[in-house]
Amino acid sequence: MTEQLEAHGLTLSFGRMKAVDGFSFSAVKGEILGIIGPNGAGKTTLFDLLAGARKPDRGRILLDGMDVTRASPSRRCRLGIGRTHQIPRPFENMTVYENALVAAMNGGGRSEKSSRAGIHAILNQLGLFSKKGCLARELRLIDRKLLEVARCLAIHPTLLLLDEPAAGLGEQDLDRIVRTIRDIHEIGVTIVWIEHIVTVMTEEVDRLLVMAEGKELVNGPPKLVMGTKKVLDAYLGPEGE
Repeated sequence: MTEQLEAHGLTLSFGRMKAVDGFSFSAVKGEILGIIGPNGAGKTTLFDLLAGARKPDRGRILLDGMDVTRASPSRRCRLGIGRTHQIPRPFENMTVYENALVAAMNGGGRSEKSSRAGIHAILNQLGLFSKKGCLARELRLIDRKLLEVARCLAIHPTLLLLDEPAAGLGEQDLDRIVRTIRDIHEIGVTIVWIEHIVTVMTEEVDRLLVMAEGKELVNGPPKLVMGTKKVLDAYLGPEGE
């Protein structure tokens, strides 16, 4: 197995609070790695570090063996890291197509001409083609979430960081986002996926990692992980109290 993403001893503090505390993990090429944990566990801060939005106080991040710890977010995009946000962040006054185009050009380093056909294919794949002329601010939540994914796919990622793509969705829309993630994985993209809906994670990921207080609590096969006392204590308190 080839490790595509590695983090070694990542630490980031906000004042006296360590949001990420000596955290180490790896994602194997081609897998879906799920990350769960209680609120405040450090999951989104970890993604900020991996995507380059924040720099660690200590530690290293390797992508395909290359040290990208100090690389800019745009550099990481061009190396193949795509990242979505729990609360979608499109350019509200741009159309769906324009949002994807900006990602392809600025994040992927491609020209408008060379990007056009690929963007149309991505929007069609995600069920957004009929909305390509709609302003992002006019979209329903599910379509805003899918636009986040479309903007990532426009850079042709090899690694996709998904930050709670299912948050706030009803059952039908949840099924749609899960099918989308499966389809992306099937074309060979490695996925690291944060989510609060534990049942989705145990069914869909290859491996599950649990964070608590900025550290790894446990990781391994999803159903085995969810049955451990450490995880039950982290979510419910000791002895379920």
